[in-house]
Amino acid sequence: MNGRQSINTNLRLKIVLGAARQLAIPLLAVLSAFIVGMVMVALAGFDPIKSFIALLDGAFGSGINFTETLVKSGPFLFTGLGVAIAFRSKSFNIGAEGQFYMGALAVSWLGVALGGLPAVVLIPILMVAAFVSGGIYGAIPGYLKARVGASEIVTTVMMNSIAVQFVNWIIRGPLQEPRHFYPETAEIAASAKLPVLIHGTRLHLGLFIGLAIAVLAYYFITKTVLGYQIRAVGSGPLAAEYAGIDIKRNIILAMAISGGLAGLGGAVELTGVTWKLYSNFSPGYGYSAIAVALLARRNPLAVILTSLLFGALATGANNLQRAAEVPAMLSSVMQALVIFFVLGYAVYEQWPRKGRGRPVPGPKAGTLAAAGSGESKGAGADD
Repeated sequence: MNGRQSINTNLRLKIVLGAARQLAIPLLAVLSAFIVGMVMVALAGFDPIKSFIALLDGAFGSGINFTETLVKSGPFLFTGLGVAIAFRSKSFNIGAEGQFYMGALAVSWLGVALGGLPAVVLIPILMVAAFVSGGIYGAIPGYLKARVGASEIVTTVMMNSIAVQFVNWIIRGPLQEPRHFYPETAEIAASAKLPVLIHGTRLHLGLFIGLAIAVLAYYFITKTVLGYQIRAVGSGPLAAEYAGIDIKRNIILAMAISGGLAGLGGAVELTGVTWKLYSNFSPGYGYSAIAVALLARRNPLAVILTSLLFGALATGANNLQRAAEVPAMLSSVMQALVIFFVLGYAVYEQWPRKGRGRPVPGPKAGTLAAAGSGESKGAGADD
C-alpha cells in the first residue's frame, strides 16, 4: 500500500468513525432516557417490563397502532424540521408552537371560505397559505433579532402566547362555529380535507407531504446557495460576513422558513385529522420540536426518525395507561429525559475540547492547537 492509498484509507476510517459517533450519541440519549424512565416506573410501584412492552405494543403492536403512530408523528415532523432549519443559522426558534397555530388558523378560515373549490386546487392553496402565515409569524422575531438585536428566544416565546390567546379569542368570536355551541371553528369543507390513505385508519396524505418536505429541506440546506449561506451564518457569522454573506437577511430568511414549516404542520394536522380549530389544538408540538431537532442533530432527514420516536411515545402512552395502569404523563417525562440526555451528551462532547484541550491538527503537519485556545474551540463545528 503506497502513501496515497494509506491516506485515503485513514480518511475513510475517520469518516466512518465520525458517522458512527454522530449516530451513537442520539441512540445513547434515547437508551438512557428509557432506562431512567423504567427506573422511575419501578420506583413508582409499577412493573417496568410490563410497562415497556405495553408502550411498544401501543405504538407498533398492530397495523392500526402503527398507522396511528405515523399520524401522531406528522406534527412533530413539520415542527421539528422548522426548528432544525432555524438551528442551522444559530437562531433558536422556540416559537414553533405559535407558528403551528397561525398556520392552522389560516387553513381553518380559508378551508371554509373557499369551500367551493375542487380539492386539487383548494388543498395546495391552503398549504401555501399556511406556509406564508407561519413564515410571516416566524420572520418577525427573525427581523427583530437581525435589526435591533432582540433575543429570538424571548420574542418567540412571547409570540407563542400571543398566538394561543388570539386563537382562543377568534374561536369564541369571528370564526366560532355557526351554532355557537362550542368554542371552535366550523368544520372545513370536504374538498379541503386530505384524503385517507388506508381505509379504516386515520393515516392521511400528510405523511407523504411531510416526507417530501423533509427531503426538500435536506436538499435546500445542503445543496443550494441559500442553504450554504444559512449554514455559514450559523457556523461562523464573522467569517460569513467577511465572505460577503448578508448575515441579517439570512437570519430573517431562516426564521421565515422555520416558521413556514411549523405553519405547514398546523395545516396538515387540521386538514388531515381535526378538520376544525379549537382551544388547546396543539398539546405542545412546537415545544417538543426542540427535542426532535436536537435529537436529529439538525439533520432534516434524521428528523423523520426522531419524529417517529416522539409519535410512538405519544401513541404508546395511551396503551401504557390502559394495559399497565401507568399514568400517560410518563410519556412527557420520557420526552423530557430525551432532551436532558441529548443536552448532556452535547456538553460531554464539548468538555474534552474546552476543559482538557484535545489536540487539534493545525494547517501544517505536526502543529497542535494549544489547550483551550481559540483554534480548538473552532474545531467543534459540525457543518
